[in-house]
Amino acid sequence: MAKMEVKTSLLDDMIGVGDMVLLEPLNEDSFINNLKKRFDHNEVYTYIGSVVISINPYRSLPIYTPEKVEEYRNRNFYELSPHIFALSDEAYRSLRDQDKDQCILITGESGAGKTEASKLVMSYVAAVCGKGAEVNQVKEQLLQSNPVLEAFGNAKTVRNDNSSRFGKYMDIEFDFKGDPLGGVISNYLLEKSRVVKQPRGERNFHIFYQILSGASEEFLCKLKLERDFSRYNYLGLDSATVNGVDDASNFRTVRNAMQIVGFMDHETQSVFEVVAAVLKLGNIEFKPESRANGLDESKIKDKNELKEICELTGIDQSVLERAFSFRTVEAKQEKVSTTLNVAQAYYARDALAKNLYSRLFSWLVTRINESIKAQTKVRKKVMGVLDIYGFEIFEDNSFEQFIINYCNEKLQQIFIELTLKEEQEEYIREGIEWTHIEYFNNAIICDLIENNQTGILAMLDEECLRPGTVTDDTFLEKLNQVCATHQHFESRMSKCSRFLNDTSLPHSCFRIQHYAGKVMYQVEGFVDKNNDLLYRDLSQAMWKANHSLIKALFPEGNPAKINLKRPPTAGSQFKASVATLMKNLQTKNPNYIRCIKPNDKKAANIFNEALVCHQIRYLGLLENVRVRRAGYAFRQPYEPCLERYKMLCKQTWPHWRGPARAGVEVLFNELGIPEEEFSFGRSKIFIRNPRTLFKLEDLRKQRLEDLATLIGKIYRGWKCRTRFLLMKKCQIVIASWYRRYSQQKKYQKIKSSAITVQSYIRGWKARKLLRELKHLKRCNEAATVIAAYWHGTQARRELRRLKDEARNKHAVAVIWAFWLGYKVRREYRKFFRANAGRKIYEFTLQRLMQKYFLEMKNKMPSLSPIDKNWPARPYLFLDSTHKELKRLFHLWRCKKYRDQFTDQQKLIYEEKLEASELFKDKKALYPASVGQPFQGAYLEISENPKYKKLKDAVDEKIIIAEVVNKINRANGKAASRIFLLTKNNVLLADQKSGTIKSEVPLGDVTKVSMSSQNDGFFAVHLKEGSEAASKGDFLLSSDHVIEMATKLYRTTLSQTKQKLNIEISDEFLVQFKQDKVCVKFIQGSQKNGNIPTCKRKNNRLLEVAIP
Repeated sequence: MAKMEVKTSLLDDMIGVGDMVLLEPLNEDSFINNLKKRFDHNEVYTYIGSVVISINPYRSLPIYTPEKVEEYRNRNFYELSPHIFALSDEAYRSLRDQDKDQCILITGESGAGKTEASKLVMSYVAAVCGKGAEVNQVKEQLLQSNPVLEAFGNAKTVRNDNSSRFGKYMDIEFDFKGDPLGGVISNYLLEKSRVVKQPRGERNFHIFYQILSGASEEFLCKLKLERDFSRYNYLGLDSATVNGVDDASNFRTVRNAMQIVGFMDHETQSVFEVVAAVLKLGNIEFKPESRANGLDESKIKDKNELKEICELTGIDQSVLERAFSFRTVEAKQEKVSTTLNVAQAYYARDALAKNLYSRLFSWLVTRINESIKAQTKVRKKVMGVLDIYGFEIFEDNSFEQFIINYCNEKLQQIFIELTLKEEQEEYIREGIEWTHIEYFNNAIICDLIENNQTGILAMLDEECLRPGTVTDDTFLEKLNQVCATHQHFESRMSKCSRFLNDTSLPHSCFRIQHYAGKVMYQVEGFVDKNNDLLYRDLSQAMWKANHSLIKALFPEGNPAKINLKRPPTAGSQFKASVATLMKNLQTKNPNYIRCIKPNDKKAANIFNEALVCHQIRYLGLLENVRVRRAGYAFRQPYEPCLERYKMLCKQTWPHWRGPARAGVEVLFNELGIPEEEFSFGRSKIFIRNPRTLFKLEDLRKQRLEDLATLIGKIYRGWKCRTRFLLMKKCQIVIASWYRRYSQQKKYQKIKSSAITVQSYIRGWKARKLLRELKHLKRCNEAATVIAAYWHGTQARRELRRLKDEARNKHAVAVIWAFWLGYKVRREYRKFFRANAGRKIYEFTLQRLMQKYFLEMKNKMPSLSPIDKNWPARPYLFLDSTHKELKRLFHLWRCKKYRDQFTDQQKLIYEEKLEASELFKDKKALYPASVGQPFQGAYLEISENPKYKKLKDAVDEKIIIAEVVNKINRANGKAASRIFLLTKNNVLLADQKSGTIKSEVPLGDVTKVSMSSQNDGFFAVHLKEGSEAASKGDFLLSSDHVIEMATKLYRTTLSQTKQKLNIEISDEFLVQFKQDKVCVKFIQGSQKNGNIPTCKRKNNRLLEVAIP
């Protein structure tokens, strides 16, 4: 049974009205006042049935914490106070449990918080779905796609510091458990005109400022950029910096996000090179020149900027310079080349910059989709999140505002249709009679814009395609002819206009009555923006670039694929995209978030009622409430309804034993509520008027107060009785404990007296025994001391006698020695002359040298060349001799050691020496291979009958035969192969059958790549275009990678007379058929112990985890 009181219900402690359906009375003033009251108390979310109204607080609120996520997880939509998490949880649970595809439509004008709302939805879904390494990686990639798209697609406007200048629709795909598998992003109408021109007080796209602020000096130098914003004409200087925005930190965030999403390093570099090229295009300026035939042409003023752009993009400078000065028009078999004047050259420059950036953005979306798309082909559930520009009404409204407002018309149409459909389906599902609801159907406005014959977009396309002079004025004239009688179209010439004499409607404008109000559009620029032309010369110049990304962005520039057909217009493309979007949305269960901007100052705690009223009108929120209230204002399942109001009836309080519907019927009959005020559905109770609900709430509140009084009275009685019984029990326990304590004290006193008497008796007996033992000990010690003294006296006497005897013998020896010396000196005195000192010196030196060499003979070290021991030098004057002897001895024993080698051993040591030069201090595995001899033939091919077929197929001498693991390029798994190296070829054979799978001549092997880690992976790169390279390079793994690489190097050098390139790097590229895959070595703990594992991360990345 659920708890009696749910303190977090939508109706508990409500500030204002949490659900506008319950607002009474319902009018525009009460609607705004209710929103303002909730906004002032930091309640930024309000419901209209299942629709969430979100007001941008312009500050951080503590309502998005992990605790809040857990609070709203798996809870009923109306169980807690209004929150965006409640709608997200309802959509996710419907998708997971009911197998219904969902879509979340987020609408509102710029600055209302649509982008932040979409982030909150995605972060909540990521937090509540499953866990696991792969799932977490998918969630992280989905979340990290936002910073990348925001950097390239968002900009600072006068209304919003992070305004989305494109529409985004993301389909998040889930498996049957509700775990995310991947996603698909669709983008709509990037505002590419912002690249070349921004309104006053606004910025270009974020990425330009982030690169200049956050990139290192070295990186900027590679991109040929400077950090000064004022150096670039495409960057507005009045709003280059934004308070509270750290462009440098955001640049680091974007680079990290690109890495997480799956961009390779060279792809990231290419993207930033294109951005730098766009930025530098704005610095190209032109000057007029007159030709001999009188025609004007344009020339580039300073070619330094053009030169740097060409160096960045790999385009021939003369080709790009000509594309800016001439235009070639092709018609069937004829080509006409015309010069461009200065205005046309500037138009061509800006058109190139806009197209380059727009196509780069589309490529980014496609590249992100490649990384985040689901890898499995199982059936998927889909949740779509639509974050698209809101209705726009500016002082000057042009083509962009026109198609943006057209998109919002379509969204409003589908919103009304799906809302009514959902309401009708619920009534039918519950068995309630459905009453038709009158509402404004904006299909007539959509038809005015999109009709294939008479629609404004059709007229615009027709005007762009017709021959002759086409201007914006001719387009307006055509609109006046076709749409003059339409009730929602107004111009100076239309019959429905009330302002034929009003100067507020200029001749170059027309006005459309949208569902959100009247909008006046400036017709200037409609034709050019719809055409969106890029001269073919510029497309072909871009295609000729050596820059792979730029070349891929302009496929129409390929001369072999010239298409003379006119490309589709911007309006028709957007119309088709919107139609596809609407078709997609209609297949899903919709969930709505209506975002409202409280003020134009982007400041907290300011609620501009006029601005909010305008947004309420064009969002149609009051109409939405009326549609919701046309039938029944409130509905609730029987179980929570009975649980909430059961205390109002004695029969249902405190417990109802029957079905919940029967309990609600008894409850409402007991309360006497008129039957016309409610209806019973199959699973819900429907209440028609909000007053009835508020009456129930008042009765419940009064009854809760009565119950609180009753509960308090019963509780106080229970508490007093409990206290008395406890005191009585305590008195009994205390008396029993005291009696026990008294007896214990008496017993302890008697026991202590007995112990004292016993201790005194034992002490007297112990002291008596001690005295006897001490007397006996003293007698024994006295005898020992006397004996010791006597022995000492005898020993000293004997010592004195021995000393006297020795002294006498020494005296005799000394006297004899002196006598002999005297005799010698007297005998040889006559032989001493003036050179006696020199002879003594030479004699002494000779004796010392003789002694030195004799001692060296006995102290010589072993004959091992690695033995570094050498006797110490005995005399300082022999220092140089000692060192020279050490050197000569080492050379002699090395020669003796080499003379013992056979020719085979000499070859082995030469290979070891070669391996040292190639891998020492470069490969972590090398030290472990030093002590291992190079065997070469690890497989006994000639002796093993299993390999008889392989032996017959190989005629040459086999230098090395080893079992290796060949890495599968699709999934990173390994397959065993036999690796054979002969004098002319490298062969790979099947280990089981011995069949040769691949045979590569040594001349086709260009390079061997391996990591610097302690692993056995290596890649054999093959020459492009060779027959062996048709299936791509080989990625192998071996336990003897040092030996295999060394023998392959020596054999290639011997046969081709060219050194084989050995590349040692932790990240290198491997060619697999047509794709280049990056093999990246990372550190990490492994489930398989110390065995490196290889895993395919995405289409272009293979990770090898080294333990």
